[in-house]
Amino acid sequence: MAHQDYVSRSSNKKNSPYKSKQSTGSSPDEAGLPFKVKLIGLFTLVAIIIFSYFLWTIKDNQPTNNATNKTTDVKKMTSAELPAPPKEKWTYVDGLKSKEVEVGEYEVKQAGPYAMQCGSFRSQKQAEVLKANIAFNGIASKIHKVKGKSGIWFKVVLGPYERKRQAEKDKNKLKSNKIHYCQIWLWK
Repeated sequence: MAHQDYVSRSSNKKNSPYKSKQSTGSSPDEAGLPFKVKLIGLFTLVAIIIFSYFLWTIKDNQPTNNATNKTTDVKKMTSAELPAPPKEKWTYVDGLKSKEVEVGEYEVKQAGPYAMQCGSFRSQKQAEVLKANIAFNGIASKIHKVKGKSGIWFKVVLGPYERKRQAEKDKNKLKSNKIHYCQIWLWK
């Protein structure tokens, strides 16, 4: 069986999507621009003409004298002609002028030297490991051997610090290097 060409056999050759349309200009749709576009163009042209006429009519108008008189009046005014300042409604302004501030004498009490304890261990080997980790951070520490009720303890201690702020600085440095649980105590 032979292949059939269905495109060339179509009965409606005007609406065929495969053939190119050639505008002949005979129908009103194919003649030019749609009616809406022509109408919008006409309104735009009329608006431009009206705006141009408005600008042409106001080009020769001079500014009113009220604006120029105000600027010259301000220049002519002197300090003698200025009005008096308004009277104050509140009395606290006068009270502040005569107010005296009492200055107290305060003594800053030194609480004493501080120590920071970072660990307490049963074996000296564990205390020395912590001391070495602290030394890697650039801070010197000591190991104190203390005999308590439950036996002998090895405490890793830093200090003495004159101010608590110095101890806090070292504590934060150790925290940033993953050495936690340090406590600040008064030196005894």
